[in-house]
Amino acid sequence: MEERVYRIRAHHGMCLAFFEGKGYSSEFTEHMAQVQKLLEKNPAVCITAEVDMICSHCPNRQGGICTAAGKVLEYDRQVLLRCGIHEGTIMPFLAFDGLVRDRILLTGGREEICGDCQWTELCRRKDREQGTCEDKSREE
Repeated sequence: MEERVYRIRAHHGMCLAFFEGKGYSSEFTEHMAQVQKLLEKNPAVCITAEVDMICSHCPNRQGGICTAAGKVLEYDRQVLLRCGIHEGTIMPFLAFDGLVRDRILLTGGREEICGDCQWTELCRRKDREQGTCEDKSREE
């Protein structure tokens, strides 16, 4: 039996790291929590720059595309570049999660990539709580 491969947008690697049960709607947050729980089991994921399993419950997805496509495509491009992977790369989710943490979150890159996101204040707060390098660099 073949293992299922889940599609994950590259920038969602950052979103998942900071998710705490808040989102666009209760339907979206419930779905995001289910996806997060599934990914904690470390399935294979295909890293993409297109709509994925998280997008399926997002109110910004209309007609199968994101209404903020230009902005999120740049987020995806930056994550792919900084993680040293290409769109279509298949890997265990926890390997991708580790790349995002090591090469973006712990180096202070999140703010550079998606500092204009509507959820950035939530991520900044979680950065402070977790004591990442991003916050330490601001204190020096």
